[in-house]
Amino acid sequence: MNRTGRDYLESIQDGRVIYIGSERVADQTTHPAFAACARTYAALYDLKANPANRDVLTYEEDGERYAIWYLKPRSAEDLKRRNRAHHRIARFCHGLMGRTPDAGGGNLTGLAMRPEAFDVGEGGNRDNLAAIWQHLREDDIFPTYAVVPPPGARNRDYYQSAGVKMPALRAVRETDRGVVVDGMKMLATGAVYAHEVLVGNIMPLAPDQKAESITCVIPLNLPGLTLFSRPPMNRPGDREFDAPLTHRYDESDCMLVFRDALVPWEKVIVHNNAPLSRSIYVETPAHVISNHQSTVRFREKLRFLLGVASLITRYTGARDIPAVRDTLARLAAMEAGYAAMVEAQVLAPETYQGGYVIYNRRYLYAALHWAMENHSAILDIMRELMGGGQFQFPATIAVADDPELKDMFDTYWTAGADKAIDRMKLFKLAWDVVGSEHASRATSYEKFFVGPAHAVRNYNFVNAPWDALHADVEALMASYGPGPSR
Repeated sequence: MNRTGRDYLESIQDGRVIYIGSERVADQTTHPAFAACARTYAALYDLKANPANRDVLTYEEDGERYAIWYLKPRSAEDLKRRNRAHHRIARFCHGLMGRTPDAGGGNLTGLAMRPEAFDVGEGGNRDNLAAIWQHLREDDIFPTYAVVPPPGARNRDYYQSAGVKMPALRAVRETDRGVVVDGMKMLATGAVYAHEVLVGNIMPLAPDQKAESITCVIPLNLPGLTLFSRPPMNRPGDREFDAPLTHRYDESDCMLVFRDALVPWEKVIVHNNAPLSRSIYVETPAHVISNHQSTVRFREKLRFLLGVASLITRYTGARDIPAVRDTLARLAAMEAGYAAMVEAQVLAPETYQGGYVIYNRRYLYAALHWAMENHSAILDIMRELMGGGQFQFPATIAVADDPELKDMFDTYWTAGADKAIDRMKLFKLAWDVVGSEHASRATSYEKFFVGPAHAVRNYNFVNAPWDALHADVEALMASYGPGPSR
């Protein structure tokens, strides 16, 4: 199947239960909070269905074509093809959407590249995984994931001593048809728009937390599953002009609450094996494949930020001031340096078990760390370049609806050759990437979507070639002694 945008919109009108506070959302494709972003995802499906993008966004196998994020890379060229697809999608949304279909698709493809990782102990089911992966690619499924427990679940002693219901998702009983689960999983970015969700554990579990180890891939309209959206940023009456990035790219985040939900056996890939529920991500290429997409996305975002920063200084007339040029040059160097870090992952691939290849892990985790450390600083630089420009315009472009107000707006806000409406459009867009509610959510996302800072640094520690680094130093020290120099 190769869905079009229309096919996609029809496919997510599936009766899933979504709440915004106490409001039940009847149709996320028409609700003011979600409709515009649903159209963005539909446009991504149309992008893939366009014959002009056939060789970039799809691949052929056994006479059938599939989304290229389901390609299991066996050569450096396969890695390049996946990389090009990530770039095309990220460029389309300017790197501002973290959970596009290639993100979750890459994660599950990485899991499927090493099925023997599911054979460690009991409870793993490689056959189910293979069937799920095949279904995802054949039916052109958009998957997301929810792999973090609620904060309250991390104090197990309290729940054991107080007799209070444990909030973490856990298996509560088994039936002939499947596993009944109860509890919460976080944080399913894009769940309002995705077809299915991988539910699991990216954080380690204690060996006795077998019930919490349940890992499955389920449709988001599973009976007993409720999606609780965080506050949407698109609101009735808002105009795209006043917050264009929020309007198009608020991909939403949801908490998933399960109440006596039956997960069919064929959807379960780990059960009653706490260590395995975490190790599947690091003992397969899943973490590497999915996070390469993340670094490509951030590269495109950084490119977009550089363009916005430069245009801001042009509209303010400050671009040729030496100090401003120096600041733009600094941003340009950062953008080019990060691009090189992403390209290096492709140009220095690693061989993997089973005849596969993966992106260079050391360069990957260095790029993730760089983005986490520098994103906020870059926004601060852009804020400084903007000055108070955002606050020097009318509240909304609604002033243009009234002829008298429009005349005043055009007269007093035009600056030289730059028309008032063009200046306001740029500053509204810039604020939406730097200071709006949407921008604030993105800032937190860039800091934490891979995990806390210490976890990201640990990936860099684990993948550093310490033995080789030590050997270089030790070889030099071995070449001289305490005697007189020659």
